[in-house]
Amino acid sequence: MTTARDVAKGPLRSDAAHNRGAIIDASRSLFGERGLEAPLDQIARLAGVGNATLYRHFPTRCSLVVAVFTDTLEDVADAARQALENADPWEGFASYVTFLGQMQATNRGLADLLTTSITGSAELEQLRSEAYVDFVRIVDRAKDAGVLRADFQPEDLTLILMANAGLIHRTADTVPSAWRRLLNCTLAGLRGGSDATLGPVVGEPAVRRAMADQARLFGVH
Repeated sequence: MTTARDVAKGPLRSDAAHNRGAIIDASRSLFGERGLEAPLDQIARLAGVGNATLYRHFPTRCSLVVAVFTDTLEDVADAARQALENADPWEGFASYVTFLGQMQATNRGLADLLTTSITGSAELEQLRSEAYVDFVRIVDRAKDAGVLRADFQPEDLTLILMANAGLIHRTADTVPSAWRRLLNCTLAGLRGGSDATLGPVVGEPAVRRAMADQARLFGVH
């Protein structure tokens, strides 16, 4: 369903507004089914418009992705705030990670987006920043309580989501619940008190480079 956010900021003729909404709805459907690599010409056909009309409204794949997913990233930012308010530090951490995994499982485009750096939208970047800052606080709180391993780093979440996205792409049609088992195994290994090490720290710069590589792969850099 098209929301008010999906309509261009300036006034559009009724036919132009209809076309824009149809493109966004078609994109939401195909991105959800096929990921961010969904062909734009197929999106145009599903929307009942020509390629020229699609590019007139959305000159780049990035601008289309932003229009489709900004509302969803608001939900992600809201979930981070709620997790931070959870009285149980471990439950706050685990529930947020599980929420993201479940969102990935229900939408392949979002599975890609959560591990991809999208630039060019101040609002989207602000939502990402808010969610990240809150997640750092979620991690610090859980570590301080001794319920999360001391060597866990906030950027490790991106690695978890990358692994989950790959699993979802490969098992969505055959074992759609596989992601939940993977995440449960991951969370069990992250509980405080384990003597096992996680291995060398990957580091935020390396994770950001990997996300930028994803953006180039999907054509949204």
